[in-house]
Amino acid sequence: MTDLKKKYQKILGSVQKPVIGEAGQTGTWSSKKPIIDLKKCIPVKSGKPSCFNCWLYCPEAVVSRTIPPQIDFNYCKGCGICMEECPVKAISMEEVKKE
Repeated sequence: MTDLKKKYQKILGSVQKPVIGEAGQTGTWSSKKPIIDLKKCIPVKSGKPSCFNCWLYCPEAVVSRTIPPQIDFNYCKGCGICMEECPVKAISMEEVKKE
């Protein structure tokens, strides 16, 4: 096994899954949510999984590793780390409208 593959597996092993159940849900109290501009997103434009910084750096592991990436707003805290780590600025934070 190559060193790069071992390093990648270590990173993947450290990514947490969202907590199942009511205790882990943040959808009712977060004040901002990330919106992905799919016209700018690298994997969507290239058709290849060539970036996924949003998925890698999300502390809550709520970004899917699919093309296009999707965010589970039931568990997203709205921290904005995904926006900060996006190399092409495809993610913006929007205020959540409370009813």
